[in-house]
Amino acid sequence: MNVANYLVKVLQEEQFENVFGIPGEQIMPLYEALSKSNINHILTRHEQAAAHAADGYYRASGKIGVCIATASPGALNFTMALATAYKDNIPMLVLTGDNELKYRGSDHFQSLPQVEIFRHITQDSYNPLNGSEAIFCLRAAIFALKNNPKGPIHINLSKDVLLSEEFDDIELCYLCEDDMSNISRAQELIDRSSKPLLILGAGAISQADNIKGIASKYQIPVATTFHGKGILSEEDDLNLGLVGIRSTPRSKYAFENADCIVALGIKASERTFLEIPDNLIHVNINKDVLVGEYPIHGKVEDFLANIRFAKVDWLDEILKIDNTVEVEGLNDDLKPQAAINQILKRFEDEVIVSDAGSHTTWTTLLMKSKSPGQYLFSGGLAPMGYGLPAAIGASVATGEKIISINGDGGIQMNIQELATLKNYDLNVIVFILNNYEFGIIRQWEESFYGMDPYQVKLENPDFLKLSAAYGIDAVRVENLDDLTMLLEKDLSGPLVVEVVVESEDIPLPK
Repeated sequence: MNVANYLVKVLQEEQFENVFGIPGEQIMPLYEALSKSNINHILTRHEQAAAHAADGYYRASGKIGVCIATASPGALNFTMALATAYKDNIPMLVLTGDNELKYRGSDHFQSLPQVEIFRHITQDSYNPLNGSEAIFCLRAAIFALKNNPKGPIHINLSKDVLLSEEFDDIELCYLCEDDMSNISRAQELIDRSSKPLLILGAGAISQADNIKGIASKYQIPVATTFHGKGILSEEDDLNLGLVGIRSTPRSKYAFENADCIVALGIKASERTFLEIPDNLIHVNINKDVLVGEYPIHGKVEDFLANIRFAKVDWLDEILKIDNTVEVEGLNDDLKPQAAINQILKRFEDEVIVSDAGSHTTWTTLLMKSKSPGQYLFSGGLAPMGYGLPAAIGASVATGEKIISINGDGGIQMNIQELATLKNYDLNVIVFILNNYEFGIIRQWEESFYGMDPYQVKLENPDFLKLSAAYGIDAVRVENLDDLTMLLEKDLSGPLVVEVVVESEDIPLPK
């Protein structure tokens, strides 16, 4: 057995079921091993899409996504998607091929310093020099991704290392670093508190049921970051809504009046805190993002197991505030927000995947997430082209109907993945909001620079004919009545729906 076959054996033992990628010369030994395994390989049409799909796979299911590419021409196509996952702390296993070890650091065909390039956009980037190191790195990466999930982990695999039959499987000493030294100080602050507030981020998703029980039992109000939406259903009175630059009225009031803020699994970016409050207890497994006077480096699960809450009585005070976020134009024919509102009402129980663009703002304002992982989008980097491949990953992960909302600009960044959608007959409905422009960029030009629209108008293809070329059914709607009639039907994917909409400015944060 060579190293490639043993690595695949480890993946099977660790119950990895699906991987995304494209084969190539230097990674071929791993593909030869995969071909004999029970692991399902999803062949994408671009490596960026493979990594976005692995990202969406995790966000929708909590299962670690895997993406695979060959040496530099393939591997470097991962960079956008890895940076996206890195900014949002999405754990992924990233495997790339490379030329033989003797060519490292040379100008050999297709050789570049992949490990150094990826080091800036991954949690770790490993460069094993023999079979034993390769297996050790894989086991260490899997353990870290499952127990300390801070972002993608990359392993660069030279062809000769993969083909080697000389290796040992070294037993790991599994350690998880943490620092709970501030737990007693945090407890004292909680004990003094009569107006606590929980702020939930993506790092709290795994504890959704536990947090729901605590919030309900002690009547502690909850606010969320963008990626914490749905940890507690947004239909629950305890959930005040988003905090930060898109705060709801209730969330804003609670944040400003709380005497103790317990932030669980959040990144504490500028989109959440313009200033770090003095009464912030910040819990995160990533010590590099911790802020405030009460940093707790560890798992949300461990923090909750070692802290005590008491019942409080200030929810009624908060609920007196009207939490309505006014969105104009919901009945206008045909504003993008009107279209999105109809789509969200029709698919209120489905997973929604949003690309980057003005539609993401409208979707965030209008959607009420009922569960974690129901609304997927890239918050930290927000590249166009994320939506379609991430929806593919979510579909593979869940087997459920997935709704992908895209702009006409963003969809064309990875539109080749319609082939993947068709190839695997995935139940994904792709909505394309077509206003023939890069809408947010046009708004910035006009609002902040006093410019006439410049280099933002798009001459788009016929999306129906393009979809048909990929063998996918497609329909175009040009008014709200037709969209409503379409949405009354029993729709399933693969399906493309082009919605022709007007140019519209998004409401800017206040």
